[in-house]
Amino acid sequence: MSSRAGLRFFQSARFSRTFTKKPLGRRYQTVDATTAAPEGILQRLWNSPVGVKTVHFWAPVMKWSIVLAGISDFARPAESLSLTQNIALTATGVIWTRWCFVIKPRNLLLAAVNFFLGCVGITQVTRILMYQRSQEAVSAGQIAERDAKEVANTVQGIATDPEGAAQKAVK
Repeated sequence: MSSRAGLRFFQSARFSRTFTKKPLGRRYQTVDATTAAPEGILQRLWNSPVGVKTVHFWAPVMKWSIVLAGISDFARPAESLSLTQNIALTATGVIWTRWCFVIKPRNLLLAAVNFFLGCVGITQVTRILMYQRSQEAVSAGQIAERDAKEVANTVQGIATDPEGAAQKAVK
């Protein structure tokens, strides 16, 4: 061992303090840290865990297109809408809205888009069910009339051309 152990300790302590700017006591914040400018809105958005450079931002942005497609379906007649598809949209919106508050980082943008997706789905499912209910009351009489006309046309066809009717029945 060297007799200069104390000198080495002194020099290494002085070297580390001057180049790394570590304070010597219990003081942890320097004057330079207090003069640092606060981050702007764009800088905070860029560095956020759900910021612009992450999938947590772009997935909800793209999912808004599904919400807008559902809103555009409000103009379509209820008879041309799919009940199963809109039930799936409703379930997706409701389930993922809840899940957005459970996962970390908590993604409020994703929660908002899923909430509106659920609202659009509920609205469309309600429209479809109301249309189907209105058709059940009216359609029973209309179906009976249509079936009676088909039977009358079949009987008339058999009466006018029995051989042609028999050939159609065999095919």
